[in-house]
Order: sequence, then C-alpha cells, then structure tokens
Amino acid sequence: MRQKLILTQIFLLFMVITNAQKLTKNEKKIVKNIEQNNAEAISFLEKVVNINSGTLNLKGIEKVGKEFATAFEEIGFESTWIPMPEEMNRAGHLFAEIKGSKGKKLLLIGHLDTVFEEDSPFQTFEMVNDSIAHAPGGNDMKGGDVIVLYALKALKENGLLKDAQIIVAFTGDEESTGDPLEESRKDLIAAAKRSDIALGFETSTGFNYATVARRGSSDWKVVVEGKRAHSSGIFSENTGAGAIFEMSRILNGFYTDVRGEDLLTFNPGTLLGGTFVEFDEMTSKGTVFGKTNVVAQKAEVRGGLRFISEEQKERARDKMRAVVAENLPHTSATVTFTDSYPAMQPTRGNEALLAKLNIVSQDLKQGEVIAYDPGKRGAADTSFVAEYVDCLDGLGTMGNAAHTPEETVNLNTIEALTKRTALLIYRLINE
Repeated sequence: MRQKLILTQIFLLFMVITNAQKLTKNEKKIVKNIEQNNAEAISFLEKVVNINSGTLNLKGIEKVGKEFATAFEEIGFESTWIPMPEEMNRAGHLFAEIKGSKGKKLLLIGHLDTVFEEDSPFQTFEMVNDSIAHAPGGNDMKGGDVIVLYALKALKENGLLKDAQIIVAFTGDEESTGDPLEESRKDLIAAAKRSDIALGFETSTGFNYATVARRGSSDWKVVVEGKRAHSSGIFSENTGAGAIFEMSRILNGFYTDVRGEDLLTFNPGTLLGGTFVEFDEMTSKGTVFGKTNVVAQKAEVRGGLRFISEEQKERARDKMRAVVAENLPHTSATVTFTDSYPAMQPTRGNEALLAKLNIVSQDLKQGEVIAYDPGKRGAADTSFVAEYVDCLDGLGTMGNAAHTPEETVNLNTIEALTKRTALLIYRLINE
C-alpha cells in the first residue's frame, strides 16, 4: 500500500511538470475575491465556533446549521434541513444545492458537530497570537466548512456558478454517528449516487498533503464464560481455566495470529473480568465484582478494528473467530462485530483528483500536494460515499490538538486553502 502511494507521488510530479499553467483571468478574479473576503471568513468562523454544537447538543447543531444555511442561500443555494428520528438522539444534517447541468457533479462534505458538549469548559474562540486561535471544533471541522462556503462565495460573486451542479452536505453527527447507520447516512449516500466527485473538508494533515485513502473502522466484543468455583480447584478436570485465563488466551491469540497485515490494526479498549461484570455502553464505564479465591466466571473485552478494505476486514474477523473458537477447559467464548465506517480505498480516480489538486496548488505557487499515509488518518464521512464516487479528503483547515481542550486552528492558512479549493471546484465544473 505504501509503495503504491510513493508511485502516486511520482505520478503527481510528472503531472505537474506536464500540466502546470498560469491562472486564467477568471481564476485571478477568484483569488482576489478570496483575499478581499478573508477577514469576513475568519469572523464567520469565530461566530460559529462560539455556538456550542457538541453531537448531543441538538439545538446547538441546528443553530450552527441555520447560520450556514442562511449564508449558502445568500449565494444562490437551496438549503434543506434533514432531521433524524427522535429515537436516534441526533440533530440532523444540512444540505445545500444548486441544480445545473454543467461540468462534474460535485458533493462537498463537512460536519457541524464537535466533540465538545455543553458541559465542556472549552467553549469559545480565543486568539493565541496573530495567526493561531484556540477554537473548540474550529479545526475539526468548522474551519473546513467555512472554506467550502467562502470558496463557493468567490465563485458566485464572480458569476462562475451558473449552471453548476453542486451539493453541500454538512452532517450533524460525524463525531458520534447516529444509529442505525442506514438512516443516519442515507441522505449522504443518496447525494453521492447523484454526483461524480466527492470532496471532504476534514482537517488537513499538513499544507502539502491530501487524503486519497482512509481506513474503515469497526467495533468488536468478546464475551467469555467460565465455571465459578473455589480457586483451589483451578486447572482441575472439574473446574477448568476460568474466564480470565481464557480471555488472556484469546487476546494473546489476536496479537500473534491476527496482527501483521499492512494498515490493519485492532485494539482492546476495555477489559472486565470477575464473578460478575456490568458495562454501560453509553458511558463506556463498567463495574466488576470478584474475589481472589474464586475462579472468574465472566470476562468481557471491547475493542476497535481499523482496515483499508472490506476484504482485509473480513480476513481479520475470520482469524479472530478462529482464535475465539479454541476454548480452554470449561470455558466458552463468543465474538461479535459492529460496523461503523467503511474504508476509503486509494483508487485511480482518487489519485487523479489528487493530481488535479496538485496542479492547482502549483499554479497558485503553493507547492506540491502529495498523498497522506492512510495509516495515520481516522475514519470520516467520505468513507460512506467512496464506493460510489471518486473522493479526495483532508482539504480543510490546519491546526493542532483536535478533540482536546488545546485544539487550535491556524488562521494564516485559511486564505490559501480557500483559494486552492475554489480553483479546484472551478476547474472541475468546467471540465
């Protein structure tokens, strides 16, 4: 996989050499507009950052959605708020669209929610210096949403969106996806099926990187039952090994027998074992009762699995099932899997999009853009649409410490990244 990415980078360099061009008259107008509107863009970012939109703050997410909806309507888009069923406890999604018949059909993806709920002490946009701001969700990913808005605004204000076909999809539950997935991502997938290309604006991994591949994610759970007995009888024919020894065997088997494929990782995140165990799925907290002189009756472990393809995922699951099936005496075990995000594989179409972005960057004199290592990226909404369209992600803002109270966004890069986005969109809708 990593060899393939190196070849992609060589291909991109060739494309730059052979296809580099000067900016057209219209493209120069786009660049100038973005420069003129950059201060406004940063002010808008501050405004939406200061509205709490933790995934479970449904009203806050809707409020942020309304701010973006109004802004998109002002540049000629039709906006729609798509609510989720009440039992899902998720706010819904903002879609904005212009329906033309010209050029590539684009799907631009972002999300409105953040990891910072209403009880978080980290709530406001604050300047650290003249270029960096502390901002809850400013980097992940309200900054990326702002890049989408102001790139399209530059095109609109120069009369360059006439007859374009663009859907903007800002989900309200990316940080904690609503269940069932079939419902929470139904509208996003439907939009992808009407599109040719999807561009994702999750936080950038660096000014000169973009994402052509993301690993998928899945959860797994192992439950082990043993025979409760006095500890003096452990290992005996009547008592067996107990639940904790069996769980230890299983986890060691995962480590030795499942590990090893490139870009495949799996992590046991919680482990409980004893006479009785209880685990709260909502809070990820558990309780255990047991004694040192009693053989453990039950053990549970929950973990995550990351993979680069559905085939890799299924191979890993089959190996895990095989390990779980070989039980120690007087124990039994089951493993179950829950799908979350599919993989976004590094296709030729994705690589071609990266080549186009790279040319745009070179034309803007911003330097080469290459593929980021998918082993270092988490899952994102582009993964849900990668099966249907060519995708490129990681086009959002730059910053540090996302998902922590130290999250920052680099304001100095917003203008340059918005220019890059706007010119890419312009060239795609005119192909």
